[in-house]
Amino acid sequence: MSESGYIEGENVAIEYRSAEGQYEKLPGLAAELVERKVAVIVATGGTDPAKAAKAATATIPIVFGSAADPLRAGIVASLNQPGGNITGVSFLGSALEAKRLGLLNEIVPGPAAIGVLVNPGYPDGNRELREAQEAAGAINRQTISVRAETETEIDSAFASLAEEGAGAVLVTSDALFVGRRAQLVALAARYKLPAMYVQREFAEAGGLISYAADFADGYRQIGVYAGKILKGAKPADLPVLQPTKFELVINLKTANALGITISHNLLVLADEVIE
Repeated sequence: MSESGYIEGENVAIEYRSAEGQYEKLPGLAAELVERKVAVIVATGGTDPAKAAKAATATIPIVFGSAADPLRAGIVASLNQPGGNITGVSFLGSALEAKRLGLLNEIVPGPAAIGVLVNPGYPDGNRELREAQEAAGAINRQTISVRAETETEIDSAFASLAEEGAGAVLVTSDALFVGRRAQLVALAARYKLPAMYVQREFAEAGGLISYAADFADGYRQIGVYAGKILKGAKPADLPVLQPTKFELVINLKTANALGITISHNLLVLADEVIE
């Protein structure tokens, strides 16, 4: 927002609300912001915050940030002409599972199945799973799908993957999993499962590898849009943006702990190698 001349505490005030993973709180939080008569609502962390904001107001401008497909989720009618009072940034997280699985297969080749962890409550969950399965089929690799949306279910999912002999695990895109990244990274280490994640924060927390859009740049774009709207732009006239920057982060320390050798070619491709 600073690019538009807005500095928090000087010429703009920001009201923060967080459901902390409890999606049922979102409608109430959105209603609070509407009651405050805010000038613009920024809704990030998946499609649920955007849906809650959209349901709460048809007049206050909304800027969303989501990894799920905003068209499939019903947030906007068109990427180029979103219409109504909402626009934002689509991080394409749910459209990258085939790429992630291919990278994971390169790191951990062999006949062992690849586990795919999906949140059944995530709007693009089935699409993610289908994309991963199709990508695995193309390279003659089996998958084991597990679903989880609570701390206990995540524990059970990893135990199940280890019991069924999975050779690696793909953690699909979902705000819930991002919030549980410490648990996921710890479980992958406990069961010695090489894991592919959806944001660099996982690799920074000790996860093996992540591949995703540059979220920092995406959130900058969200701020730019919020600033434009404060200056009078209408959301309907601002096309939904998609990322042009993607980043591959590899944690070499974790690879060494797992006894995995990362190829020179892949290390060269990486945007960051954590040692």
